Amino acid sequence: MIPITRLELPEHTRRGLQEQTSKIAAARDRLREAHRLWQNRIVRTSILPTLRATLADMSPGIKRCMYCGDSLGTDIEHFEPVKIRPIRTFDWHNHLLACSYCNSRQKQDKFPLAADGTPLLLDPTLDDPAEHLHLALAAGVYVDLTPRGKATIDLFDLNRGELVKGRDHALRANRRLLRDWREAAEDDDVDAVHECLCDLREQPVAEVALALLQQANSAAVAQLFARDPATLAHLRRPETLALAAEVFTTSAADW
Repeated sequence: MIPITRLELPEHTRRGLQEQTSKIAAARDRLREAHRLWQNRIVRTSILPTLRATLADMSPGIKRCMYCGDSLGTDIEHFEPVKIRPIRTFDWHNHLLACSYCNSRQKQDKFPLAADGTPLLLDPTLDDPAEHLHLALAAGVYVDLTPRGKATIDLFDLNRGELVKGRDHALRANRRLLRDWREAAEDDDVDAVHECLCDLREQPVAEVALALLQQANSAAVAQLFARDPATLAHLRRPETLALAAEVFTTSAADW
């Protein structure tokens, strides 16, 4: 999981969401009205396509799930479920892009809360996942740092076998990309550098590339690059880390 920068919606879409929220607020049965409006043909053709496209621009990789980062983001996911807070059905800040596995099979209407009533799940548009989750790169598994991290790992099954295997593949690919980036930088090949950065960003499981950058000065990353000290030195340069950070904090639409 990586931090996500939430984009602004077009004005007509924002107004459309507000209109639907007003209808829910005025309804006697808010949950029923929320479900009715979400399935409304006009809503699904005039509002939801823009909503989905904007979420796709925000997503890690190419339209990847904002939770697992591996599968294609197919669903507009309500962070706070409609069943629990129907008034937030059309709240832009309650929308994420998720794969069907994370949304429909794992999360469903679950929304665990801490003792003080605050959400335990991480919202990558509001929270920095690195404060709650540590990706052990060599093993390809997440280790929880906080109760919120643990709840997120458990609910989305973030250490399931296919994700661990995907992170292992991504780690090998990222090491090659970082080597290519170093060689392009040494040759002053600006186009090749940009291509490497785009490839780092657009891979599935983008959390692996981000973890390599965040943990660049750790002994664990040094061990991963033990046979390639030149690329390790390039990775650890402040200029490299600053540029890579920009790649991961800028939306795909702007990069």
